[in-house]
Amino acid sequence: MRKEEKQAIVQALAEQIKSYGNFYITDTADLSVEKVNNIRRKCFEQGITIQVAKNSLIEKALMEAGIDSEELRGVLKGASTMMFSETGNGPAKLIKQLRKEGDKPVLKAAYIEETAFVGDNQLDALVNLKSKNELIADVIALLQSPAKNVISALQSGGNTISGLVKALEERG
Repeated sequence: MRKEEKQAIVQALAEQIKSYGNFYITDTADLSVEKVNNIRRKCFEQGITIQVAKNSLIEKALMEAGIDSEELRGVLKGASTMMFSETGNGPAKLIKQLRKEGDKPVLKAAYIEETAFVGDNQLDALVNLKSKNELIADVIALLQSPAKNVISALQSGGNTISGLVKALEERG
């Protein structure tokens, strides 16, 4: 591979890292071609971009994207496959699903919202991670709940008072 080709791959990876903001580094070396193709198909169906690259090119792309993480550079050994996703937990859920079906990509590391998660043992934590939009929705729901209770109480209280006034009018 010529230097220009390598530089183009590094630039493309760096752009994906910047645009997605979330990525996983996995090891699919022990899987058959059929299983890797199955993973590619499922990634496509779930909006996850998958890219196989040499570790040295991934490391240069990380530097190019402004991610200076010794933890991430430490996992770049052996074969590496990158998964890019808009949602932080999307690839983790896919990996978990693939493991139930017998395909076992190994999670080396993940980078979500400027935080590095290293090791296959982080998979369960990553599956349970909520996206930024999900967290915002939870906060809004929590803030709206007391207001809804107050409005509901006022509305039902108003009906009780008007009913009481009508009953008093009918007696008088």
